[in-house]
Amino acid sequence: MPKIVDHDERRLELVDATWRIIARQGLESATMREIATEAGFANGALKPYFPTKDTLLEFAFSHVFNRTNQRIAGVTAGKTGLEALRAFCLEVLPLDEERVNEARIVVPFWQRAINDPQKAAIHQQSMDEWLGAIRRFLAEARESGDVAAAVDDSILAGQLLNMLLGAQIEAALAPEGEKDFGHAAQLEGYLALLGTISGRK
Repeated sequence: MPKIVDHDERRLELVDATWRIIARQGLESATMREIATEAGFANGALKPYFPTKDTLLEFAFSHVFNRTNQRIAGVTAGKTGLEALRAFCLEVLPLDEERVNEARIVVPFWQRAINDPQKAAIHQQSMDEWLGAIRRFLAEARESGDVAAAVDDSILAGQLLNMLLGAQIEAALAPEGEKDFGHAAQLEGYLALLGTISGRK
């Protein structure tokens, strides 16, 4: 009886192999042959799932984004306002090896997206989703009195998202072994300012 192949599981195995190689060796080392070897597949076995390296990179970015969103959903469940916003940001910031490796997938994806409208659209959709969540948490915090900044929440959300993305770039480009960038403390400083900019203490 022929073996039943779970194609979705195979795709995820290939994506996991891709981001392990990129995290260790960089994007250019993630050849289709290297990815197949890492995943334990024959080289030709990748073609039915990902005809090109670009399609695999797009899937890898979406996979990393979805993994982050699953963690965010878990840590923000039952929370609102600044508490939810803090939890959201701590899952995006590269505070451990797993999240630093995720940043090493995201940064080369951005590089490709500069000249690739399809990748740029994937990125924009992802960022719009995050901005929507950040604005929602800010609105809840403002309603409860925890945000007093006399700045529109859309501007505050953009500032915060840029801080999170900048942290990913810093971690992805850091020398081997460097881990503590002070990102958690920077986040706390930013959140504290939200309640004091217009005089609230």
